[in-house]
Amino acid sequence: MDRSVYVAMTGATQMMRAQAEVAHNLANADTVGFKAQMSAFKPLPVQGQGMAARINGVAQGIGQDLRAGAQMDTGRPLDVSVQGDGWLAVQGADGGEGYTRAGQLQLTADGLLTDARGNPMMGDGGPITVPDATQISIGADGTISVVPKGQGPDTSSVIGKLKLVNPAAGQLQEGDDGLMHLADGGVAQADPAVTVKAGALESSNVNPSQTLVQMIQLSRQYELQVRSIRTADDNAQSATRLLQVG
Repeated sequence: MDRSVYVAMTGATQMMRAQAEVAHNLANADTVGFKAQMSAFKPLPVQGQGMAARINGVAQGIGQDLRAGAQMDTGRPLDVSVQGDGWLAVQGADGGEGYTRAGQLQLTADGLLTDARGNPMMGDGGPITVPDATQISIGADGTISVVPKGQGPDTSSVIGKLKLVNPAAGQLQEGDDGLMHLADGGVAQADPAVTVKAGALESSNVNPSQTLVQMIQLSRQYELQVRSIRTADDNAQSATRLLQVG
């Protein structure tokens, strides 16, 4: 069989993989703090005998687009948006530390401060617990202040501080839990230069229009690979018939 069939088959498979990634990005176009995944096609020569011009196109992940999304004012006291570079530190399901830009903070029934996924927010000394209060506010440096129940506004007190970090982009990688982690498995140090804005959220940085165009392009390239497979198969059948006639 003509080896071009395998080249086209590999191309179609890689197009499907890239299409799945683009579809994932498009599905998260409205997810707070989401960072688009990126991939690129790398040419790899086909091993073994054959034409040197036959190259496999392999889709490889090249990380995430870490550019900030648009700011959305919500007015909700527990919504925070990281300003500029930086991340909010949370405790992952495995007990380790992860990092996110999704600042939809929540309070559990027992006062534990978490992100929207239920991951505890990390402070200087571990997960943050908020006592019963009539008012909660978060400062630009992540400081959390509360007015205890039954007390006046002048009794506001600081009960903790969000851990804000800013490791180099090259040190981060996305985990299976959807959080960013240090590639070496370590823990990032708090960075006092990172600030947040209360009453606001960061939107996804996915551009829906651009991503939809990319999806259409990949679909057409997939169809081209399938057409190449059919052409190679037709050529093989024609050659077989000629040999039978001879």
